[in-house]
This record gives sequence, structure tokens and C-alpha cells, in this order.
Amino acid sequence: MSFIRNILNSRSQEDGNFFIQLKDILGFKPKSTAIYMTAFTHRSMNIKDDKGNPINYERLEFVGDAILGSVIAAYLFQKVPHGDEGYLTKMRSKVVSREHLNKLGEELGLINFVESKIPTSNFGNNIHGNLFEALVGAIYLDRGYRFCEKFVYKRVINPHVDIEALEGKVISYKGLLIEWCQKEKNTFNYEVYEDTGKDELKHFSVKLSINEKVVAKARATSKKKAEEKASKRAFFAFQKQITNHG
Repeated sequence: MSFIRNILNSRSQEDGNFFIQLKDILGFKPKSTAIYMTAFTHRSMNIKDDKGNPINYERLEFVGDAILGSVIAAYLFQKVPHGDEGYLTKMRSKVVSREHLNKLGEELGLINFVESKIPTSNFGNNIHGNLFEALVGAIYLDRGYRFCEKFVYKRVINPHVDIEALEGKVISYKGLLIEWCQKEKNTFNYEVYEDTGKDELKHFSVKLSINEKVVAKARATSKKKAEEKASKRAFFAFQKQITNHG
């Protein structure tokens, strides 16, 4: 860890408030700021340790994802004793959805700590959630599971987890629509079609057909987003049928 500290030490000298700001976010005093610096280091910095291994937040993101999932799973297990495995899995997915993690990372302003050779304005929205997961991973390596648990309760569970609200939250309209179609034996098809428009960024246009009839269209900056957008529109068009058979 001393090697990483030496490599990243220039940042702590340039930003003397890093430790203070970090402590405010964590709610406790970190033992080693080096691991947290790694949690905010983008791969574009191309920093490596003495064995040639890359130093950036991606591996911490992997650890944080696992720890965050385990804390949420344990909470739901205790909080909802009647919930079966399928229910608990869906509820955990809603809490740790990419959309929710992005909001958490954005609320904490984690992007302000990022060290990168790429302007932060060029990052997609997922950078916020990635940094949040990396931060959880850094907490685990620095202070252990119990401190991670306290942090997740403080920043995620206590202010944001409402069981009743989560039960009604849809995390994937596409998944919900496909599930309904399969139950009702309806055929469905997502088709990408040409629609360049006047946008500077490339957009994907999608037609959603159910039983060979186009029921929704949508445009977005990725095929996945366009499909989800079209699915959401179709969901509200068929909401009564879907809800009655949910």
C-alpha cells in the first residue's frame, strides 16, 4: 500500500481537503487514504504498481458491488421474513439498480474526486454508480465489513429503502413486458429502424411489436435505452392487462 501511496501522494498534496471531505462522506476516520485515492483513479491515468498491475477503481468496484449486495441481502432477509427467494432477489435488485447507485454517487459528489485524463463531462451517467461501488470496496479493505455495513445503512438503507415503495417500483419495463407476453403467449419483437433525426449524437430508433402490431416507438443514445423506453410506453398502454396478470 505504501507504493500506491507514493504514486498518488501528489494528489493529497494538491488537494489538502481530500481527507476532510472524505471523512465527512464516510462518517468515520479512514485509516489509509491511499486505497480511497485508488477508488477515485480512472484507468486513463495508466498508473501501475511495481508488479505492473493497474491501479484504478475497477477492481474496487467489483468488491464494492459484492459487499453492497450482501449488506442489502442481510437487511431484507431480516426486514421481510415472509419474502421468498424470488421476492428478496427482486427487492435487492431494485435497491442496487444502476439508476439508484448513480443517484447515490451523484448525491455524494464523488465525481469531484476523480483523477482522470479524460474530462469528467465526457463520462456517462454510470460513472456515479461505479464510484459509489468502488468507495464501498475501499471501505471494506480499509476498515472491514462492519464499517461497510454502517456506511450502507447511513447512505442507502435508512434514507432510501422503503419496502412498500420498492414493491411498486419497476426496474425494467422491458423485463416486465416480456414476462407478461410470455405468460399470455403474446409474440413480441424489438426492431431497430433508420431514423437519424437532427441529433449530434448517434441515436437508435426502436419499434416494439406485440402480436405483429407496432405498439410503441422510441429513440435513445443506445439500443438498450431505446428498447427500455419503448417498453415503458407499451407498459402504460397495456397497464391494466399487465397489472391484472402480474
